[in-house]
Amino acid sequence: QVHVQESGGGSVQAGGSLRLSCVASGYTYPSYCMGWFRQAPGKEREGVGIIDDAGKTNYADSVKGRFTISRDNAKNTLYLQMDSLKPEDTAMYYCAARIDPSFAYVCYVEGGYKHWGQGTQVTVSS
Repeated sequence: QVHVQESGGGSVQAGGSLRLSCVASGYTYPSYCMGWFRQAPGKEREGVGIIDDAGKTNYADSVKGRFTISRDNAKNTLYLQMDSLKPEDTAMYYCAARIDPSFAYVCYVEGGYKHWGQGTQVTVSS
């Protein structure tokens, strides 16, 4: 059974940093792709960034240059390093995994992911 679990959220002042972790289990790592998503109160969930099985990353424009996705295959763990945080980064952050290979575009849409964590809250104060 596939299990995805995020951790590392918390409260930080604007300009600060946080690192989120996502441990995935129940399948052979790495997956076809993994993604970070976030949902702010009253808003729809949006993509933050993805990493594919080759290690290629891609980011939303709103976080490009501030957030970095990396992974440790030995630990089956995905990371989201968030620097220069802004109040508008406040949201519940979710990790998602797609195990089965497919067309690359599926990694960029919510519907392409079958396995989701429960989320970890990030709050950035001004």
